[in-house]
Order: sequence, then C-alpha cells, then structure tokens
Amino acid sequence: MTYEAVLQLEPYQVDRVSKKEMFTKELLRMTEFHIENCPQYARMMRAIGFNPALADNYESIPFLPVRLFKELELCSVQKEDVYKIMTSSGTSGQQVSKIYLDKATAANQQKTLAKIFSNIAGGMRMPMIIVDCPSVLKNRNMFSARGAGILGFSIFARKKIYALNDDMELQIDAIQKFLEEYKGEKVLLFGFTFMVWQHFYKALKQSGRRLELGNAILIHGGGWKKMVLEAVTPEAFNSALRDLCGIPQVVNYYGMVEQTGCIYIECEEGHLHASTYSDVIIRRGGDFSVATDGERGIIQVVSLLPWSYPGHSLLTEDEGVLLGEDNCPCGRKGKYFKVLGRLKNAEIRGCSDTYATKF
Repeated sequence: MTYEAVLQLEPYQVDRVSKKEMFTKELLRMTEFHIENCPQYARMMRAIGFNPALADNYESIPFLPVRLFKELELCSVQKEDVYKIMTSSGTSGQQVSKIYLDKATAANQQKTLAKIFSNIAGGMRMPMIIVDCPSVLKNRNMFSARGAGILGFSIFARKKIYALNDDMELQIDAIQKFLEEYKGEKVLLFGFTFMVWQHFYKALKQSGRRLELGNAILIHGGGWKKMVLEAVTPEAFNSALRDLCGIPQVVNYYGMVEQTGCIYIECEEGHLHASTYSDVIIRRGGDFSVATDGERGIIQVVSLLPWSYPGHSLLTEDEGVLLGEDNCPCGRKGKYFKVLGRLKNAEIRGCSDTYATKF
C-alpha cells in the first residue's frame, strides 16, 4: 500500500481492527525498508535480534528514542536525494535533531497536515496571522521546528501577516489594518503556545487595546512546561484569549519535528487524537510493556509517513495517558489521549518551551 493510497483514507474514520491490521503490515514493511537503506538502523536491529518476518503486531516493532536523532545521522535515502534537513528546537548548548527529507516525504508531510487540519477547520484557505517574526525563516534548506511549523500551516493561508517584528514586538496597528481588510472572513491565527501568551496576549493586554477576533481560529502547540510554571492551565489560556479578543475556537496540538505532518490535534472535548496516518502507544517506564487505558506511561508515536529516515516508531520523552479508542464523544475514530508533561530530567525540546527558556 503506497502512502498516497493511505492519504485517500479519511483522517478519523478507520476503526480499531482495520487500523491495527493496516499499521502492522505497513510499519513492518517500513522497518524492512529502513534496515535495507539505513546502515545505522540495520546495525541496531541486528544488535537486538529483531526480525520483521517474525513480528505479528506493530506494537512489537522496536522504537528509537527521539534523542538518538541528536547523536546519529539517520537517513534512508542517498545524499543527493536529500531535499531538506529539518532541525529540532533546542536551548543554548543543546544538540539538535536532524531529520533528512526527500521530496516525496516533504510533500507527504504537507498533504498529511492538510488532511488533518481540514477536519478541524474546513478546507478553505484563510487570511492568516502568524504569531512570530519573519526572521525565523532565514535558512530555507535547514528548517528549524519553528520554521517548519510556520511553513506547514502557511499552506492554509490565502494572505498572511506576521504579528511580531524581529524585536518580538506586537504590531497592533498592522494587525488591525489586516483585520479590517478581511472583515467578516474567518481568520487563522497560528503560533507556539508560550509565544502566543507572552508576545500576543500579554502585549495586547498591556497595550489596553482590543483586536476583534470573533471570526478567528487559533492553532497553537509546542510545549506547556513554561506555561505550567506560570500556573496557566489550558482552560485559563483559552478563557483569557476569549475574554481579551473574542477568539471562539482555540485548538492545541501535539507534534514533533521527528514526525512532522502527523500532528495530534485537540478535538472539541479537549482530547488529543491520533489520525489515520499515525498512532500512539503508552509504554510503562519499568519494562516498556504496553500500558492499559488510563495508566500513566511514556508516549510512543508511530507513523506511516517517514520513508526518507527511520522515524516510523519513536519513543518520546513525554508522559501521557491513553483515554480511549473509537469512542470519543466528538465522534472521531482512533485513539485519544492526554499529555501529562516531560519525563523527569528530560531535555526541554518543544518549540514553545525552548523559546521560553531562551526568553
């Protein structure tokens, strides 16, 4: 089954039995491909004695810790076929992950994001306000996670404006003019959580002015560590933005540069959802066995998208809990879950949190 065929499926309509069958077959095929095309990955699989031919469930496919992409150059395509290198966020002194993309994988990332986002916001392109500064997109060949997020969501923009200048100052007059130009139209706001809070919400509140965003949808993500330290809950975050400028729909998402495109977006019930193109497994910290629903554990993410690098089965450094599967009140099929935070002593790595640390 090609990934193009997978993309023909609706993002939240594949049931548990069908998805398990599809993921087992396709992830094992991907594992065999990466063994054949990535020497470092092949050595790791040989070292642990894993044989894809003997596996009968995608939960038994070995995972790579996401931190490994900071230590090794893991690539499953020829160097001349590398179209783009994406890098993770990092604080000063941290190594960053490097993710190698060929043209097909990069294109599939955008197509996947489009399918997922359209389920939440519809398929129309909208005027877009990016809560960031233009200079974040300096190197078009090596994209940071921040830049990748902006470029990814920019495909939904009919016209866009940066809310901040390069000194991270809120450009209220320019935003007001933009909103007047597109008065009555649905507007997309995109930004990373801490930046939205610090440079949009706080700056706007301090100015004493109001922006009318009653037709807007805000998409944000990238980590909550700094927000928790400031005692800002998701509910308080949403309420504050609604009260200050009338934003009716605030949507959080969970994702990482190691599996760009396959984001886990929040539904109307406040649950993060795995789409048709990816899945989550919660692992117990003691022996890495699969946890039961409602049991706290380490989040593993699997995806059918990464063919240019072995990122199809990854163990994150986040804790979470699986809430259920195929039975969310929002009506979407698939697993839904909650992120509880970073593992103790794990590096800060989300776009929002690493920026907050620098800030």
